[in-house]
Amino acid sequence: MESSQKKYHAILLKKSSRTHKKSMQGTTYSWLRQPQVALEFGRYTHEGNMIKSIFIKSIILLLLIIGCKSHQDYKPENGDIIFQTSRSSQSLAIQKATNSKYSHMGIIYIRDGKPFVYEAIEPVKLTPLNDWISRGSGKHFTVKRLSNAKKVLTPDAINKMLEVGKKFEGKHYDLYFEWSDDRIYCSELVWKIYKRAVNLEVGKLQIMADFDLSDPLVQSKIRDRFGDSLPKNETVISPSSIFESPLLVKIYEK
Repeated sequence: MESSQKKYHAILLKKSSRTHKKSMQGTTYSWLRQPQVALEFGRYTHEGNMIKSIFIKSIILLLLIIGCKSHQDYKPENGDIIFQTSRSSQSLAIQKATNSKYSHMGIIYIRDGKPFVYEAIEPVKLTPLNDWISRGSGKHFTVKRLSNAKKVLTPDAINKMLEVGKKFEGKHYDLYFEWSDDRIYCSELVWKIYKRAVNLEVGKLQIMADFDLSDPLVQSKIRDRFGDSLPKNETVISPSSIFESPLLVKIYEK
């Protein structure tokens, strides 16, 4: 008898629990189903999403503006030397061989009030500064200048640099890094212009054997261009050597 009563009470408790749950399910968030409340809730949710969307778009626009104009505070001067990480096929090999992040460079000249980069690509030419920056990896670049530029880079000196550089204009890029004027590569162009125009050696000359040639990528480039006949004693000048020149000071980096 006692056992039967216990079972009866247990059944009543289960029924009571189910009834309570159904009651809760019927009333939970039932206020949302009221037309006016639902309308207000939807309006607040929509406005919240709009505010969030506007905020995100504003942040993106701000970042774009900063990215586009962040180098405008750089004031180019004739003779500035500018460095970047190129996106060319040989860039990474140059970086590994010279232990530097820089693989391309040029000289800044002002023409009709606008800055250009005189560079050895294919062929040697003047490139608008903004175009040159856009070509580099991440649009990052660094500018260095002679520590005594005001004294050395007089109008006559700049004219002499332009005169020397003019002789290289239109020449092919030198894939073999030879120390001749028949073809020319980027750091060679900068070094020879400074040496021949103002008698300054911006960077220490090296030979091929001075570089780190152990990396597989570097070795692959060597085989492609030189086969088994790498001219290890060929005189060369690298972007990293010019970058480390004690004659230069960094004036801008982005």
